Amino acid sequence: MFWHALPRFTRNPELQWLETRAEYERRGEEIVRHWADSEWFADKWFGPLLPSATREELMGWARHFWLGGSPGSVAAFWRANADLDVCDVLPLIRVPTLVMSRTHVQRADIRTARFLAERIPGARLVELPGSDHSAASGDSDAVLAELEAFLAEVLEGKGWDVEPDRVLATVLFTDMVGSTERVSKLGDRAWRELVVKHHDVVRSELAHFRGKEMDTAGDGFFATFDGPARAIHCACAIRQAVRELAIEVRAGLHSGECELVDGKTSGIAVHTGARIASLAGPGEVLVSSTVRDLVAGSGIEFADRGEHELKGIPQPWRVFEVVG
Repeated sequence: MFWHALPRFTRNPELQWLETRAEYERRGEEIVRHWADSEWFADKWFGPLLPSATREELMGWARHFWLGGSPGSVAAFWRANADLDVCDVLPLIRVPTLVMSRTHVQRADIRTARFLAERIPGARLVELPGSDHSAASGDSDAVLAELEAFLAEVLEGKGWDVEPDRVLATVLFTDMVGSTERVSKLGDRAWRELVVKHHDVVRSELAHFRGKEMDTAGDGFFATFDGPARAIHCACAIRQAVRELAIEVRAGLHSGECELVDGKTSGIAVHTGARIASLAGPGEVLVSSTVRDLVAGSGIEFADRGEHELKGIPQPWRVFEVVG
């Protein structure tokens, strides 16, 4: 269920009613500046968001907010959210989804809920009257009734077109660098032994990060993950581990909707990941902008590598390198 959810925090061409980045940053600075002032939070922050709350309830919310972190951690969280954007993955959600919002909540424009529901396949949009941001304030019985009805229909399997052969996944491609030269230098037997060691190392890291090996072609691996951050950490761990074998690898990652055919993963997302991997140089881990956006706030750092036309892919993709 989404309750007053945002696919991003700052304005873009599709979400013109959101704050500009400058407005968002100023609001974050104001929050940090007043972090120790419970009265300010009760009056200026929670008061407009919870108009039906009592003064005691507002002060309780303010104290809870204040005790939840330090000014530095809040500032870091605020900066990370400025770069968060999951608009591109909304059409890939393939589970029953309930989008709920009250119609007159400050800083929660009802158009955002409509935007989410329009882009998530089969999503149900429920608009409730009221101006309280918290579901526990105002007419909470109406919220619970809608949620109960939604869950009952999901359990009964009514009205949902489930597609078990399509999943949202993060694909990882790795490839040894300079393999032709190494074969010539080592000879066939020594090369085969090195490849076996390489495969053992890669499979060990895949098991550690809960990746699923989908295919192995020569000295390259194709694996899938149910989480992009773990996929990135796995790629970096593989890069580091194979260096003990005097091997360099390149890696590419992309997140998207994949088709499952006879247990194999395929589709445009897989081809996109492979094309991104082909752009990487020795020791580089490259990701698509979708992966970068999905892990915003995780602490993983990226360097922008620009926009690229990918062979066989209908649209250009912005690519980022994992750094650090």
